[in-house]
Amino acid sequence: MSANAFTIDPWGVGEHGLDLAAQARAESVFALSNGHIGLRANLDEGEPHGLPGTYLNGVFELRPLPYAEGGYGYPESGQSVINVTNGKIIRLLVDDEPFDLRYGELRNHQRSLDFRDGLLRREAEWTSPAGRTVKVSSMRLVSLTQRAVAAIDYRVTAVDGPVRIVLQSELVANEQLPGGETDPRAASVLEAPLLSEAHAVSGTKAVLVHRTRFSGLRVAAGMEHLVEGPVGFDAVAESSDDQGRISVTTVLRPGEQLRLVKFMAYGWSATRSLPAVRDQVEAALTAARYTGWDGLVDEQRAYLKEFWATSDIQIDGDVELQQAVRFAMFHVLQAGARSEERAIPAKGLTGPGYDGHSFWDTEAFVLPVLTYCLPGAVKQALRWRHTTLPLARDRAVQLGLSGAVFPWRTIRGEECSGYWPAGAAAFHIGADIAVAAARYVRATADVEFEKEYGLELLVETARMWRSLGHHDAAGRFRIEGVTGPDEYSAVADNNVFTNLMAQTNLRAAAEAAGRHRLEAAALGVDTEETAAWRDAAAAMYIPYDEKLGVHPQADGFTDHQAWDFDNTPPENYPLLLHYPYFDLYRKQVVKQADLVLAMQVRGDAFTDEQKARNFAYYERLTVRDSSLSACTQAVIAAEVGQLDLAYDYTAEAAMMDLHDLGGNTRDGLHMASLAGACIALVAGFGGLRDHTGHLSFRPRLPSGLERLSFSMLVRESLLHVEITHATTTYTLNRGGPLVLMHEGEQLKVEPGHPLKLPVKMPETPERCVQPPGREPARRHPQPGVQVGSGVEHLPAE
Repeated sequence: MSANAFTIDPWGVGEHGLDLAAQARAESVFALSNGHIGLRANLDEGEPHGLPGTYLNGVFELRPLPYAEGGYGYPESGQSVINVTNGKIIRLLVDDEPFDLRYGELRNHQRSLDFRDGLLRREAEWTSPAGRTVKVSSMRLVSLTQRAVAAIDYRVTAVDGPVRIVLQSELVANEQLPGGETDPRAASVLEAPLLSEAHAVSGTKAVLVHRTRFSGLRVAAGMEHLVEGPVGFDAVAESSDDQGRISVTTVLRPGEQLRLVKFMAYGWSATRSLPAVRDQVEAALTAARYTGWDGLVDEQRAYLKEFWATSDIQIDGDVELQQAVRFAMFHVLQAGARSEERAIPAKGLTGPGYDGHSFWDTEAFVLPVLTYCLPGAVKQALRWRHTTLPLARDRAVQLGLSGAVFPWRTIRGEECSGYWPAGAAAFHIGADIAVAAARYVRATADVEFEKEYGLELLVETARMWRSLGHHDAAGRFRIEGVTGPDEYSAVADNNVFTNLMAQTNLRAAAEAAGRHRLEAAALGVDTEETAAWRDAAAAMYIPYDEKLGVHPQADGFTDHQAWDFDNTPPENYPLLLHYPYFDLYRKQVVKQADLVLAMQVRGDAFTDEQKARNFAYYERLTVRDSSLSACTQAVIAAEVGQLDLAYDYTAEAAMMDLHDLGGNTRDGLHMASLAGACIALVAGFGGLRDHTGHLSFRPRLPSGLERLSFSMLVRESLLHVEITHATTTYTLNRGGPLVLMHEGEQLKVEPGHPLKLPVKMPETPERCVQPPGREPARRHPQPGVQVGSGVEHLPAE
């Protein structure tokens, strides 16, 4: 499958023909999810497949984490997402010949995913080895309104019959999976993780109940059917430990059609009884059947119509980028819509990459996007973090700290990273969570959330920072021995990003405790403790290299030896797979934006001149061995006036999966990069910053774009922003007056009175230089014309 194998459509993504060698990648791109259920886009017949995948958010299996040499505080076991019971399978036999695209003649095959109705559509025309031709069409959805439900509308039409048709609709547990990967970033493969507890069939309904072997989670899956076709079809049901099957048989004459509507339901629990979990699934099936296929589709369309009305990002001048950003928004929505007190994993529920773990990606990249388009999902994600506070407190005690230390990577809340410089030293995850909570409260004015959940998250993370750092002889507050966002510079002192985020965290905790004194007192907070937080924040040490006139990423970074980029061959990227970490740690080479990310999230801590100098300095060192980098570089490139470079980086972030730039889309989509593409447009070219109580904008467009518009939910208001090269227009489409900043000037937008203001274009400085071979591809699109980004495959996380 080539880099731009998918059709370009501003409201969807399509595939003409079928490249079996690239199936795993397409299965990720066309994956459907609602944050609770995730279905990879495996073919209906179940094979050939690239990587089978049916996921339930929070369902995992334990696995050992072996160490050549153990150490205090190392996690003893990991958690891996598992492929649960597969309900997608509908096998077709045509006069006893299995419908298998590797045999016979495939006359036509198309798949498409429409972002407006959330349906994955498939059309195929196939002639069996025996010479019989049928047309197969299917539509698949994972409901955004009925959380436990997915459904398939499957139709077979005889072309040159008569033909005997058999449809076998199945539930299958413990599917065979492909072999493991040598890349340490790929997911672990767990064989047969499900133990049967019950199975039953009744009419055209089947239910299987299993329990995970080691983690002890109970999983139930069920299916129910409606069958339409010629008079005289027959249906038979059967079940065993790992399989439920409904077989439908009939004879079709030319032009006749057999239709099977399959409703699926999933539920799981760590505590509820077998009857309770089973009954939940049966109830969901009953509700789905009552709603019907057409009803589910209508609900889906209505949900997505509302979502796009309040969340669409519109671009004029680059149709491929328009498609990519809607693809990004759609998948970010799918990842978080119905997660409901579960994590949002780095891959969503699109594949097993990173073992299905949630990282800081969620709070730092995904939640900032969802805050202004789907705030309820942000509330649920933060409530999930709150449920893990007991484990985070235990981890802090283990590490000799106060407060809470949240895990670097996890599914349930325990630390699962065997890479100790992250699992034990990437403390910034605590501030990422705290800042996300503070942003949510500012954007929604959800005072009850702040009292019940947000305050405690802020307090416990502030306690962690106060115990982790210390005041030196000069009175500066130092935080040492930490790993910042750049994992090529682990266990450093006074990482600027970490220190600035900790400063924000400490201030936010003190302010929230002041607003909610009774609730803070119940958590043991007193005036002495809040004063200590304020003192630490005020004295926070931010390193600065006076000689070079830039901020070192951490103490001493600018004194390190420069990496030998000229003698690093292209095939040796990503560097972590070809060089020892000790060599990376002691050189000036940056995996992903770190200091540059600090300038995005805490722009108030840097002057405009410092931002420009810092950006130029770190561009020469940043290799983007992580998919998290391009979006941040885009934002700051736009801020310092390098708009065309920002455009290039935006395209790279947006095309990460559609063009498989990292070469690993097969393992699942890069949710942070997808969210980052939205951030690049809104925070980069829109100039949005939300550090304070008022939203601030400094809009500017690159030459390749003609217009950018987006909407934002802010408290009870819906703000629409439209940017051209000459003007920016702010319109309130819902709600009351809203105060915002435009180019540093405070304004009030009133309902019915749009504000149209001039755009102040910055001077265009000389384009920054990147390490040899690591510069982003230049973006030169033409409106309405299919274009490829031309970006070479860049290894990415």
